[in-house]
Amino acid sequence: MAYMSEAPRMDPENSCTHRIPHTTQSAKGGACREAVLSGIEVRRDGHNVPFLHVHPAISSADMRWSGIALEQYSTPACLIPRHEHVEDFVHVVRSGSCNYQVNTGGKTRKFVANPGTIFVLPRGTVDELIWSGPVLRIAVSIRPDLLLNALEETAAARSIELIEQWNLTDRNILSLLLAMTTDLEEGSPAGRLYGDSLANALAVYLLKRHASRHYVATTCGGLPRHRLKRVLDYVGANLRADLSLAELAAVAGMSAHYFAELFRQSTGCTPHRYVLSQRIECAKQRLRNPGISIIDAGLDAGFQNPSHFARTFRRLVGTSPSKYKGDMLA
Repeated sequence: MAYMSEAPRMDPENSCTHRIPHTTQSAKGGACREAVLSGIEVRRDGHNVPFLHVHPAISSADMRWSGIALEQYSTPACLIPRHEHVEDFVHVVRSGSCNYQVNTGGKTRKFVANPGTIFVLPRGTVDELIWSGPVLRIAVSIRPDLLLNALEETAAARSIELIEQWNLTDRNILSLLLAMTTDLEEGSPAGRLYGDSLANALAVYLLKRHASRHYVATTCGGLPRHRLKRVLDYVGANLRADLSLAELAAVAGMSAHYFAELFRQSTGCTPHRYVLSQRIECAKQRLRNPGISIIDAGLDAGFQNPSHFARTFRRLVGTSPSKYKGDMLA
C-alpha cells in the first residue's frame, strides 16, 4: 500500500458536491413492475443528493436500466464531503493515477489509485474522500432488488450484504462496467435489453465473489417448451417496445439470471441477440415492400433511430439496408 505524505488543501470550488438533483422512481415495464434509478444519489446532511457536483459525461438515466444507475465523470483533484451510500455502490477508476484518502468508520486510510482500482461498498457505508489528482471514474448504484432477484437462490433472502472494499482489482467487474459504458457511448443500439443483461451479470458476479454470503447459481436443461413459446410469442408481439430483461424474465416466471441462462441453452443465443435477430428479420420483410421507406422499415422493426438500424443491419446482414432493398426489388 502506498501513502500520501500530506492530504492536499482543497478549494471549495473543487468540492465534489453535486448541483443537479436526480430522483429515484419506479416504472412499469410490460409484464412486471421495475425499479429504475434515474441517477446516483447519496445522503448528505439529511438529504438525498447526487453523488458529485459535476454533470456526468455519460449516464444511464435515459436508458432506464432495471435496478442500476451508471455515470461516468471526469474530475480534478477534489474533496468528496462526508456522505452515506443509500444503495450498494461500485466505483472504478477508468484512467488517471493519484493518491486518495478515505475517512470512514473513524479511521483514515490512504491508497494509490490506478486505472482499474475499484471500490465495492454496501448500503449504509459512510465516508469522505480526498483525491490528490484528476481521474476519469465510473460510478454505479445498485438497488437491493437487482441483487435479490438476480438468482433463484436469493429470491427468499431478506437482504444481501456486500463486503466493503476500498482498493480492489477485479478484471471481471472492470470488463462488465466498461461494456456497459461502451453501450451507452454507442447509443445503446439494442435498447435496454443489452444493458439489463450486463447489469444482471454484474449482480450475479457480486453475489458469487463479493457478498458476505456466497451464492452459487444452478441452471440446467433449458426452458420448458411452454415457457419458451410464451416468451417468443411475447417478443414477436412487442418487437417495437423497448424490452427489458426483467420484463422477459417475468413472462417466463423466473429470475433474470435463471431465465437468461436457460434461454441461451434453449435457443443458442442470449435474449438481446435473439431480439435483435427478430428485429432484423422483421426489417427485411418490410424492406421487400416497395411502398415502405428504409426509415419506416427500421422503426417498424423496433429500432430506436435510423442510424442504429443501419449500423446493426450492416453488422448482422453484411450489407446496408438501402442495398438490400435495392437487390430485393431489382
